[in-house]
Amino acid sequence: MRTDFETIVVSRDHNDILLVTLNRPEVSNALNTRMGLDLVELFEALAIDLEELRVVIVTGHGEKAFCAGGDLKERNGMSDQAWRSQHLIFERMVRALMGCPVPLVAAVNGAAYGGGCEIAAASDFVYAASNARFALTEVTLGIMPGAGGTQNLARAIGERRAKELILSGLPFTALEAEAWGLVNRVVEPESLLETAFEIARRIAANGPLAVRQAKQAIHRGLQMSVWDGLAFEIEAYNRLVGTEDRREGVLAFNERRKPVFRGE
Repeated sequence: MRTDFETIVVSRDHNDILLVTLNRPEVSNALNTRMGLDLVELFEALAIDLEELRVVIVTGHGEKAFCAGGDLKERNGMSDQAWRSQHLIFERMVRALMGCPVPLVAAVNGAAYGGGCEIAAASDFVYAASNARFALTEVTLGIMPGAGGTQNLARAIGERRAKELILSGLPFTALEAEAWGLVNRVVEPESLLETAFEIARRIAANGPLAVRQAKQAIHRGLQMSVWDGLAFEIEAYNRLVGTEDRREGVLAFNERRKPVFRGE
């Protein structure tokens, strides 16, 4: 996995947690073509080889912005074809984020507007600083959310609330996002990353195969009828029965020790 990207900073914690920092602070970490390509490369590489990673955290550089959305200075004067070509990268980016095989946690440290809000909504769950603000403002620019916003936000907060926010472009606070179901927990800014790492470390200590199968069962099951979801769950469950991790988990319990999971 390459780590020397132009617009994102990548670092590992205890070798099994990856911290991805959106790193264009001079423009509030706005999403440009290069950042889209960097995120595509990173997350598509993870889909092929996790390199023993068990959790990914995504955050923004600094205290003011997670990601301010698409870089409108770069887009100024773009031809229709260039705009569409760029957007294909963003479409591929959000699919790569949503397809991340391990849990993806967004640590929203400030403004998450437009594409920034969509990155947060594409994550498995979200922790936010108390000063964070969210908005999908695309309609105020004559476009609409096109990186999963109409789908992931509606699934998180419900159709009626999503329509209100997307059709108006109204911003909303971290506490409102928590009350409505987009954000799992709101903390003070200085505690945000450590709080995200606490849950990441807890997840990383669990059976990695079990975590990945459970993530898929939840996400894909919600796209099915409950009966099809139950069938998918059982298929996911049965894939764990023959694993060394399953044997280690039961043995460790009976020996009253902490299990050592190897993802096998």
